[in-house]
Amino acid sequence: MADTTSCPRCAYNTVEHVFASPVPGVWDVLQCARCLYMWRTSEPARRTRRDTYPDSFRMTVEDIGNAIEMPTVPPLRPAPVT
Repeated sequence: MADTTSCPRCAYNTVEHVFASPVPGVWDVLQCARCLYMWRTSEPARRTRRDTYPDSFRMTVEDIGNAIEMPTVPPLRPAPVT
Protein backbone atom coordinates (compact mmCIF):
# COMPACT_ATOMS: atom_id res chain seq x y z
CA MET A 1 0.00 0.00 0.00
CA ALA A 2 1.28 3.47 -0.88
CA ASP A 3 2.20 5.98 1.79
CA THR A 4 -0.26 8.83 1.28
CA THR A 5 1.00 11.02 4.13
CA SER A 6 4.06 12.55 2.45
CA CYS A 7 5.48 13.17 -1.01
CA PRO A 8 7.87 10.49 -2.30
CA ARG A 9 9.93 13.12 -4.15
CA CYS A 10 10.31 16.00 -1.66
CA ALA A 11 8.94 14.56 1.64
CA TYR A 12 6.40 17.40 2.02
CA ASN A 13 3.50 16.46 4.30
CA THR A 14 0.70 18.08 2.31
CA VAL A 15 -0.57 15.59 -0.25
CA GLU A 16 -3.81 16.29 -2.06
CA HIS A 17 -6.26 13.73 -3.42
CA VAL A 18 -6.82 14.58 -7.10
CA PHE A 19 -8.84 11.69 -8.51
CA ALA A 20 -10.21 8.27 -7.60
CA SER A 21 -10.46 5.28 -9.91
CA PRO A 22 -13.83 4.59 -11.52
CA VAL A 23 -13.88 1.34 -9.58
CA PRO A 24 -13.88 2.41 -5.92
CA GLY A 25 -10.78 1.53 -3.91
CA VAL A 26 -8.61 0.38 -6.83
CA TRP A 27 -6.33 3.45 -7.00
CA ASP A 28 -6.19 7.17 -6.29
CA VAL A 29 -4.18 9.96 -7.90
CA LEU A 30 -2.32 12.13 -5.38
CA GLN A 31 -0.32 15.34 -5.80
CA CYS A 32 2.26 17.07 -3.64
CA ALA A 33 1.33 20.66 -2.84
CA ARG A 34 5.00 21.77 -2.85
CA CYS A 35 6.79 20.09 -5.79
CA LEU A 36 3.61 19.15 -7.73
CA TYR A 37 4.70 15.52 -8.17
CA MET A 38 1.68 13.31 -8.99
CA TRP A 39 1.35 9.56 -8.60
CA ARG A 40 -1.19 6.75 -8.58
CA THR A 41 -1.37 4.73 -5.39
CA SER A 42 -1.24 1.54 -7.47
CA GLU A 43 2.28 2.33 -8.78
CA PRO A 44 5.30 0.45 -7.40
CA ALA A 45 6.91 1.52 -4.11
CA ARG A 46 9.84 3.15 -5.95
CA ARG A 47 7.33 5.76 -7.18
CA THR A 48 5.02 6.02 -4.18
CA ARG A 49 7.19 5.72 -1.03
CA ARG A 50 9.89 8.14 0.08
CA ASP A 51 12.11 5.42 1.55
CA THR A 52 12.36 3.64 -1.82
CA TYR A 53 12.15 6.66 -4.17
CA PRO A 54 15.44 6.93 -6.16
CA ASP A 55 17.94 9.33 -4.57
CA SER A 56 18.81 10.87 -7.94
CA PHE A 57 15.20 12.05 -8.39
CA ARG A 58 14.56 13.34 -4.88
CA MET A 59 14.14 17.09 -4.42
CA THR A 60 14.84 19.45 -1.57
CA VAL A 61 13.28 22.83 -0.84
CA GLU A 62 16.44 24.37 -2.30
CA ASP A 63 16.14 22.30 -5.50
CA ILE A 64 12.56 23.47 -5.96
CA GLY A 65 13.45 27.11 -5.25
CA ASN A 66 16.35 27.00 -7.71
CA ALA A 67 14.42 25.33 -10.51
CA ILE A 68 14.85 27.28 -13.72
CA GLU A 69 11.19 27.33 -14.67
CA MET A 70 7.95 25.44 -14.54
CA PRO A 71 7.21 24.07 -18.02
CA THR A 72 4.13 25.66 -19.54
CA VAL A 73 1.23 23.57 -20.70
CA PRO A 74 0.62 24.16 -24.42
CA PRO A 75 -2.84 25.30 -25.52
CA LEU A 76 -5.35 22.64 -26.48
CA ARG A 77 -5.52 21.73 -30.13
CA PRO A 78 -8.73 22.74 -31.86
CA ALA A 79 -11.26 19.97 -32.31
CA PRO A 80 -11.22 18.42 -35.80
CA VAL A 81 -13.90 19.65 -38.15
CA THR A 82 -16.27 16.86 -39.08
